[in-house]
Amino acid sequence: SLFAAALGGAVGRARLLGSLYGPAMAEGERTEQSGGLGRPSREGEAGTLERAETLKIEANEYFKGKDYENAVKFYSEAIDLNPSNAIYYGNRSLAYLRTECYGYALADATKAIELDKKYIKGYYRRATSNMALGKFKAALRDYETVVKVKPNDKDAKMKYQECNKIVKQKAFERAIASDEHKRSVVDSLDIESMTIEDEYSGPKLDDGKVTLAFMKELMQWYKDQKKLHRKCAYQILVQVKEVLVKLPTLVETTLKETEKVTVCGDTHGQYYDLLNIFELNGLPSETNPYIFNGDFVDRGSFSVEVILTLFGFKLLYPDHFHLLRGNHETDNMNQIYGFEGEVKAKYTAQMFALFSEVFEWLPLAQCINGKVLIMHGGLFSEDGVTLDDIRKIERNRQPPDSG
Repeated sequence: SLFAAALGGAVGRARLLGSLYGPAMAEGERTEQSGGLGRPSREGEAGTLERAETLKIEANEYFKGKDYENAVKFYSEAIDLNPSNAIYYGNRSLAYLRTECYGYALADATKAIELDKKYIKGYYRRATSNMALGKFKAALRDYETVVKVKPNDKDAKMKYQECNKIVKQKAFERAIASDEHKRSVVDSLDIESMTIEDEYSGPKLDDGKVTLAFMKELMQWYKDQKKLHRKCAYQILVQVKEVLVKLPTLVETTLKETEKVTVCGDTHGQYYDLLNIFELNGLPSETNPYIFNGDFVDRGSFSVEVILTLFGFKLLYPDHFHLLRGNHETDNMNQIYGFEGEVKAKYTAQMFALFSEVFEWLPLAQCINGKVLIMHGGLFSEDGVTLDDIRKIERNRQPPDSG
């Protein structure tokens, strides 16, 4: 769908890190060193296959050094010389996973399985690719295969259980889905009755409103790794939802020749990186606007701090501080990559539900002067998509299973 393409979740923008990878050298994550199909059928081919093996070894060294682009290059050269070796495709699939080229990783894993149906790492990597692409049922089938063959592989069992949980949850959601509007978390909140304890010495909203003084105090408070009071956090979430609901799916802005805007990519819970951006480029203001292009949370340990800071600036400068939705502003990604657990640990499950609700109202794209289009996703799966098509997307939902 256009919705998922704009988010990037179904076209290869999900980030397969953290719990999905597990230990760096887990069973499914090692590059193969030798063996596999593709033995020489004639003596004259021995030199070519030996050269292919040498290239694979060089590629493995690049992979160990985390130079994944060169690893892909050398695996590709090895494949050119010996296209019937399943291990070469399996290793390149893993390198593609590390560079977040999930479509290529999926294709290579599938090819490896075609060449050698007993190559278990092919199933492992195909499952990992499908997880990243949001194809959870397909991933579950391959994880089942891996677990059957390697029942003692703890990493594979963990990923199977995680994937199975998601598949069951999505089935449950479909079963209870109805045309009725779901009840907002906001309706169940009584923020006014929440009291701020006397011993709390952190930032508080001035008469319930975000001010520049509050934001500066908040950033220092977070820098010192202290927690914002839950009442203030709820106030920010409720107010920012009110702002986001009024925005279109495609935000259109106009800049004069003398004006600028800073566009920032994924922050992924890296709070000190966010502070460094503001230190280098200046705090947001009406004369120093920003666009943060999705993936604010997950992976990093300070996702709550990042997103509440961003939401605070959105409230302070609603027309000059813009936030777009990424594929990590979705329930499935938050369950897998840590944001849900972080919110529940620092606050409550109810607050995570409110975060989820707010995320659904984030715009999907922004167009500047009718010339520059900014969105988290990549190319659409169909040709001929227009800006008007994006404008018509009903964004207040989770990405569909179909992608």
